[in-house]
Amino acid sequence: MQAEIITIGDEILIGQIVDTNSAFISKELNKIGVSVYQITSIQDDRAHILQSLKEAGERSSVVIITGGLGPTKDDVTKHTLCEFFGDELVQDDAVLSHIEELFRKYITTPISDLNREQAMVPSRATVLHNEFGTAPGIWMKKGKTAFVSLPGVPYEMRNLIAKSVLPKIIEEYDRPHIVHKTIMTYGMGESAVAEKLEDWENNLPSFIKFAYLPNIGSVRLRLSAKGNDKDALMAGIEEQVQKLYPLIGDIIYGEEEEDGRVEKQVGTFLTDKKMTLATAESFTGGAIAERITSVPGASNYFKGSMVCYATEAKVNLLGVPQELIDAHSVVSEEVAIAMASNVKNKLGTDFAIATTGNAGPTKGDSDAEVGTVYIGISTPKHSFAQKFVMGRNRERVVKKSVNKAFELLYKEILNF
Repeated sequence: MQAEIITIGDEILIGQIVDTNSAFISKELNKIGVSVYQITSIQDDRAHILQSLKEAGERSSVVIITGGLGPTKDDVTKHTLCEFFGDELVQDDAVLSHIEELFRKYITTPISDLNREQAMVPSRATVLHNEFGTAPGIWMKKGKTAFVSLPGVPYEMRNLIAKSVLPKIIEEYDRPHIVHKTIMTYGMGESAVAEKLEDWENNLPSFIKFAYLPNIGSVRLRLSAKGNDKDALMAGIEEQVQKLYPLIGDIIYGEEEEDGRVEKQVGTFLTDKKMTLATAESFTGGAIAERITSVPGASNYFKGSMVCYATEAKVNLLGVPQELIDAHSVVSEEVAIAMASNVKNKLGTDFAIATTGNAGPTKGDSDAEVGTVYIGISTPKHSFAQKFVMGRNRERVVKKSVNKAFELLYKEILNF
């Protein structure tokens, strides 16, 4: 069974917002055995919407549309759906009561006729209650294809998908099972990983598909299988995973389905060992600390961060000796070690990460070439720093450095 997603809105096409809705919907559909055949972003334009609905309906069993349901005149989705289905808009009293209640409880501006018009829905539609917003979801069918129109506001859409759309798809359609397992690796490029896995990959069963998903500093390895016997699919994938681990176990840090992010694994290890962590960041500007604190429960092991961007901050706040900077440069192994050991001592932690480098576009307080970075790690046993050359693109330098910092820390924590 396959589905299509249509996102409506000029703001997506001009790059004003990023389409995160499609990624969420695709992932949720996959969980219930629905494959997404195509994702299309289109203008909020009658002719464009009609053409897209016609084409998607010819290919897929479910078409999910997001956006174009607002109260303003440029939102034309409902009117176009009526034209597509030969239907007309009628007032839904339950939706109107809900809109009026939202305005009474949560909205300070007076309700307008435009807001009330959001209670107008196609007469033959099944209305999906949107508890968080004024625009209801709409479910309509043409032949065997369901057309589902949802508001584009992400948290409203997600709630409707979870509480209304997925249960209705499960109720109305027979679906195969789709099973995925994603292995997270770090510190080795895609081609090097592929070389190690060549024989294993060539001997995979025909019902298992394998994909490399590279990112900066890491590669995700996804195994997928589709069929009617979920237990057999899961057993088949697990058998292949057990063969995979001996080949590259030294670079695997988790599995995505169990929140295999390296920062999550670091947090788990620190919690289990009752140990703590701090960071001292320069050119990464708090990006490492942000990743750490994105994990629920990070307060159990993360004590804090010192973002010392300027040289004087490294001296005055972190206590890096000025003579050390004068002798070796602010971008140096010695300074990175001092930053890591000093923040560990100041915050009383077991481990610390430090970064100093030149991310560009200019050299700043150091003569080091753009892309030169040092990452310092301080542990209960020792402190050290490593030099890396990360290229000349500023954003890429920062991202690669953050990933490398976690890689170095992860390896050290494993020794305790």
